[in-house]
Amino acid sequence: MNSLPPCPECQSIYVYEMDNLLICPECGYEWNSDEIAIDTDQLTVKDSNGNLLQNGDSVVIIKNLPVKGAPKGIKAGTKVKNIKLVQGDHNIDCKVDGFGAMALKSEFVKKA
Repeated sequence: MNSLPPCPECQSIYVYEMDNLLICPECGYEWNSDEIAIDTDQLTVKDSNGNLLQNGDSVVIIKNLPVKGAPKGIKAGTKVKNIKLVQGDHNIDCKVDGFGAMALKSEFVKKA
C-alpha cells in the first residue's frame, strides 16, 4: 500500500488521492503531490493577508489588542520592527514600543 503524507495544513492522516491531487477530508485542503516541499522542518508563518513572514520583517497590527495587566491595549496601526518567528499559538516574538517584549498571533498582523 502506498502511504500518503499527512495534510500540510492540519496534519490529518486521512488524506486521499483523486487524479493528481491529494485531498484532506478534515480541512478540505487540496494540493499536488508533486509540489510537496522537500524541507518540511522549516517554520512557515503567514500574516492575515497570506503573505509569508520571515525573521527580521516589520509588521503592522491590524486590530486593537488588549494586554493583560496594562491599563490600555495596543492600537491598530502600530508598527513592529524586527520580529522573530517561533513555534506555538503566539508565533511572533517582538518588542512593541511602550509595552516591551510581546508574543503576538500572526493572524492579527500584516506585513509592512
